[in-house]
Amino acid sequence: MNTRPIRFFHRGEVVEATGLPTTITVLQYLREHAGCTGTKEGCAEGDCGACTVIQGELDASGELQLRNVNACTQFLPTLDGRALVTVEDLGGPERLNPAQQALVDCHGSQCGFCTPGFVMSLTACYEAHQAAGTRPDRQELADALAGNLCRCTGYRPILDAGERMFDAPSQRLDREAITAALQALAADEPLDYTHAGQRFHAPRTVPDLALLCETYPQATLLAGSTDIGLWVNKQFRELPQLVYTGRVEALREIRPEPFGDAPGIWIGAAASLEDAWAALSALAPSLAELWRRFASPPVRHAGTLGGNIANGSPIGDGAPALIALGAEVVLRCGAGQRRLPLEAFYLDYMKKDLRPGEFVEALHLPKPDTSWAISAHKISKRHDSDISAVCAVLALQLRNGTVQQARLAFGGMAGIVKRAAAAEAAIVGQPWTEAAVEAAAAALAQDFKPLTDMRASDAYRMKVAQNLIRKLWLETLDRRTITVWRAGRLAA
Repeated sequence: MNTRPIRFFHRGEVVEATGLPTTITVLQYLREHAGCTGTKEGCAEGDCGACTVIQGELDASGELQLRNVNACTQFLPTLDGRALVTVEDLGGPERLNPAQQALVDCHGSQCGFCTPGFVMSLTACYEAHQAAGTRPDRQELADALAGNLCRCTGYRPILDAGERMFDAPSQRLDREAITAALQALAADEPLDYTHAGQRFHAPRTVPDLALLCETYPQATLLAGSTDIGLWVNKQFRELPQLVYTGRVEALREIRPEPFGDAPGIWIGAAASLEDAWAALSALAPSLAELWRRFASPPVRHAGTLGGNIANGSPIGDGAPALIALGAEVVLRCGAGQRRLPLEAFYLDYMKKDLRPGEFVEALHLPKPDTSWAISAHKISKRHDSDISAVCAVLALQLRNGTVQQARLAFGGMAGIVKRAAAAEAAIVGQPWTEAAVEAAAAALAQDFKPLTDMRASDAYRMKVAQNLIRKLWLETLDRRTITVWRAGRLAA
């Protein structure tokens, strides 16, 4: 790879950036070097949405994808070969774009600090629905704005504006110009950018990525930057060597892949959280609510499922779902590959079975058949964009009223995400009855000794976890059985 400037499309032209740190954020670049101050800094950790921009890139089929992301956590070199759309690229005083005009008409702005971020998220939503020929309902608009925080206006007029913008004559971004620029940028050599002793590698093939990881085993492997960006923003850490997975197209692939003798799915480690959760929810529709509440759209568009799993956080919401579905993690070192059940990957708090030079290549999991009941729950103080106090994904295989297999995965209950082995043992091979459920709930005390922290007390976490097992039982009863059971309980 040859050292060259960072090149991306912005403000109608290809921009070259050089002489800047490898960890400068897109937000810092815009405000301090590009003179684009419409994008604001609020929390600097991806929670408030004041810094929202739109990132454009071509997918594997050559189609332009436009997605809103947080500029405050994205490092500038990750823009190489992509397009950046900011509020300055939209309409001006002479002609506002539909989102801007609707916010004016509906009185959707007061202090205005958050407004550019809302405009960008609304525009991303507008572009997606215009391309699909659809129109979102109010709940879909609320979900699309889950990553944008407003302290003074209130969300009713902002949602009104989201509905109103679709009434205006169509006014789209110049997709042809963006596509043409990205096609030209695709001919550039892979980025190997250096500055003041810092180095940023952006390989494009799995073998090249594996070689870099072997050559620089102490390098930081960068995926969506939704966590590592905070290492710089909040902890002021120095990251002298970064190896970026986001340009390895093969790592972003999601495809059908047999799992033993059964149907299965392969999710590349660099697939975005949004795309990965869409695939998981197609396999198990009961995961859809967990998908909607996993972070926010800007975080899901930038972050990756592989990064979420490799992070190893005990409160990450990806691992409980994958463990409950029976996923295995695919690890790569050089040309070699090894696989292990995902629950075996986590050894202790923030400690994984990951060798020097090895990286997560993919997640591989079976498609559950109709004998499996899957229940997913995220318990948190806020509904949107919050860290779980408890995340539980509970999978049960039932045949003729008897539990054949159980995978009860919990996050937030221990130093790692793990299965409730004692609770599973209490029900496997047993009739699926209230007595079995109560035995499993009691056995959770053998599986977990949860901590008390700012999110929940240990007693609360245990009570919630036990109640979620009881909820699973209720969810697996048919309506007639529930009616009889309730009548019996009331009579007693």
